[in-house]
Amino acid sequence: MISIEKAEDRKYIDIIVNLQKQMAFETEELKLDEIVLRAGVTEVFDNQSRGKYLVVLREGEVVGMLFYLSEWSDWRNAEVLWIHSVFVILEYRGQGFYKAMYEHMKQMVTSSAKYAGLRLYVDKNNLNAQKVYEKLGMSKEHYELYEWLK
Repeated sequence: MISIEKAEDRKYIDIIVNLQKQMAFETEELKLDEIVLRAGVTEVFDNQSRGKYLVVLREGEVVGMLFYLSEWSDWRNAEVLWIHSVFVILEYRGQGFYKAMYEHMKQMVTSSAKYAGLRLYVDKNNLNAQKVYEKLGMSKEHYELYEWLK
């Protein structure tokens, strides 16, 4: 059985840190500094204006997570929810766990005038994730992402 929970309990910090490390290595071959990562995840629990986590569970066991945050759209007079990080443990992929989290997010948007929609960005080389997003009805749009990071 699949269930979705808002990860508001600090018991999820270690699990989310571990899943974030796995995601960074799998998608970008990046080894995150665990001290910095743990501080960043903990900050979300301490200050939920930073964003929120969802966890997806199978029979009570966390098998994936999703981190989201909101962005104000003056064009839409509403918030757009950005799916910032999403990860499902490899052996649980293709079984509807991401879809359940996505549908949960979509329901949040459709049930409230506060929200205008969902967005995410994906590494250009992560073709498997792109196929999943397109299968769920998301589309590539005309925006390109630019960034400057310290």
